[in-house]
Amino acid sequence: MQLIRRNRILRQSPAIRAMVAETIIKPGDFIAPLFITEGTGIKEEIPSMLNYYRMSLDKTVEEVKELRGLGIKSVLLFVKCKDELKDNKGTEALNKNGLMQRSIKAIKDACPDIVVMTDVALDPFSSYGHDGIVENNEIVNDATVEVLAKMSVSHAKAGADFVAPSDMMDGRILAIREALEENGFTKTGIMSYSAKYASCFYGPFRDALDSAPGFGDKKTYQMDFANRREAIRETQMDVEEGADIVMVKPAMAYLDIIREVKDSVDVPVSAYHVSGEYAMIKAAAKMGWLNEEKAVIESLTSIKRAGADLIATYFAKDAAKLIG
Repeated sequence: MQLIRRNRILRQSPAIRAMVAETIIKPGDFIAPLFITEGTGIKEEIPSMLNYYRMSLDKTVEEVKELRGLGIKSVLLFVKCKDELKDNKGTEALNKNGLMQRSIKAIKDACPDIVVMTDVALDPFSSYGHDGIVENNEIVNDATVEVLAKMSVSHAKAGADFVAPSDMMDGRILAIREALEENGFTKTGIMSYSAKYASCFYGPFRDALDSAPGFGDKKTYQMDFANRREAIRETQMDVEEGADIVMVKPAMAYLDIIREVKDSVDVPVSAYHVSGEYAMIKAAAKMGWLNEEKAVIESLTSIKRAGADLIATYFAKDAAKLIG
């Protein structure tokens, strides 16, 4: 048998496969999400997220130092608000001495070179568990956007490098950009959750922050998972309004959306490998149904191959150790 082209030549050894690999993941690709709670010396495992933790600020700073040592450049902060501080206006979100604001300052003081990104949404601070202000059982848009803009400025004042609005309210990117400009924060970036779907894969995250909606669901503001063109439209609008980085969330069930977004915009694209996707791999590995390390690398590679420049993932530390 004589062939002009033998494709298997480029697959015959690990060295050759590595030499011609089209997609390479590295620690600098990862954004590490961190859950922060009040107190000291606290490191609580999240039951639905095996080997992932909600930590007090002192432990969080230690974690950030370890992440930096592994080559991870960025962290995304989420805080667990005490129930007694929650209301329908997100009042605690604007507290200059709140947990988020103190966390930003502490991390930037300890690791100035780490890129600190902050979650901008009301659900952790809402007595209703929704991403916006509630009036007559409706999540209202414009009043929510006003709070999100103030929240973003508060984070910028504390030292955040990027604010990351995850709420999916209409017009919030422009409002945030204008608020940052008006307050002199011309170097603060916006990583917009541009195509955030109403997904069942967020459950463990809501356990981590006790932020499940108190009534109904989030389908009036998060996107319908049946839609593709809507994602492109939403993302392009966010870029026009001033987003520096756009995000698709979730990641693995939305690889087609990541690719289409990547082909449609000229800003970096991030993807969120969400808590449910993390939990599925962990659970299957615990049962012996798959090899966890191989599943992690294959999954993250698929997300980058689809077009993501950055990947927010709970496997950031594990993957950084695996790829060295």
